[in-house]
Amino acid sequence: MKIAVNTRLLLKDKLEGIGWVAYECLRRIVKSHPDVEFYFIFDRKYDEKFIFADNVKPVVLFPPARHPFLYIAYFEFAVARFLRKLKPDLYLSTDAYLSLRSRTKQLAVFHDINFEHFPQDFPKIHLWHYKKFFPKYAKKATRILTVSEFSKKDISECYGINPDKIDVAYNGANEIFTPVSQEIKDAIKDIYADSKPYFMFVGSLHPRKNLARLFTAFDIFKKRSNNNIQLLIVGEKKWWTEPIKNAYEAMTHKDDVIFTGRLSADELHHVTASALASVYVSYFEGFGIPIVEAFRCDTPVITSNVTSMPEVAADAALLIDPFDVNSIADAMEKVLNDDIRKELIEKGRIRCQDFSWDKAAEEWWKCIMKVQH
Repeated sequence: MKIAVNTRLLLKDKLEGIGWVAYECLRRIVKSHPDVEFYFIFDRKYDEKFIFADNVKPVVLFPPARHPFLYIAYFEFAVARFLRKLKPDLYLSTDAYLSLRSRTKQLAVFHDINFEHFPQDFPKIHLWHYKKFFPKYAKKATRILTVSEFSKKDISECYGINPDKIDVAYNGANEIFTPVSQEIKDAIKDIYADSKPYFMFVGSLHPRKNLARLFTAFDIFKKRSNNNIQLLIVGEKKWWTEPIKNAYEAMTHKDDVIFTGRLSADELHHVTASALASVYVSYFEGFGIPIVEAFRCDTPVITSNVTSMPEVAADAALLIDPFDVNSIADAMEKVLNDDIRKELIEKGRIRCQDFSWDKAAEEWWKCIMKVQH
């Protein structure tokens, strides 16, 4: 069997959400099926570490797909041409971008379609591309794989897709995320938080991550209670929009907000495991991997009561209304209570057992088999 795979988001030292999911699932699938030929399709020079086994053949197609007009050239011409020549049994797209011109069977991995609900959060040219092409990708796909029951329902209802065509594979979390000793916690606080306790947020600083309201809520929390707690923001300032900037500038306690930038996996593990709580208050997610990472580290979680987050967190987190800053501030106060912390940690330990990359990779493979038959 020959499987062509869109691996353009496997980027050296730049793996983010979708890239991480592809990395974790593909390396397991490739190693579990040595009899299958995998053609990994990159749009630029690749790192050898992404060539997981001898049954992977890397291919670089031109032009690099990093702009909506280049997406069209890349997927509708370069990828279509390659698939026509290779004649694979299946084209697996880890970020849902398909080739509409190709007759090959195609499996699209949709993570979410948040642009359908919050179009104002996207640059106009990207929004145009998403709105024009993603409904077509959903219809074109032989099957769709997504990461939560919420996303399955959302894709089905938005695009009129039969839910029987959509499979769900929950994401996992890196196994390095485990509890750490008090000694490590103290050292991490010394390095990142002026030796003070801290809440943490991790993610791309995209508008849907709700940083503007998080800043306002943290300010309310600080004004209500005289404490030395810090707020660590882990992620690149790629989407530092005007509303986020304004909310930050308006803070009385902005000196207690620390921007770490991007962290390595090991650093992120230690920072997560040393936090008072993970504050993950997005207003739209397809899954929410940081919730599971925190559970694995015995770190209490505050997260949103909308989209996929209550599905992932179940009863193991404090659920808040992401549009209500007082709701977020209230949870910050509540999570300091020792009894509540203990209960959340115990529930998180149980809940995180439902998510693993091994399970995710197995579900991906089952979906691949459905496409074949």
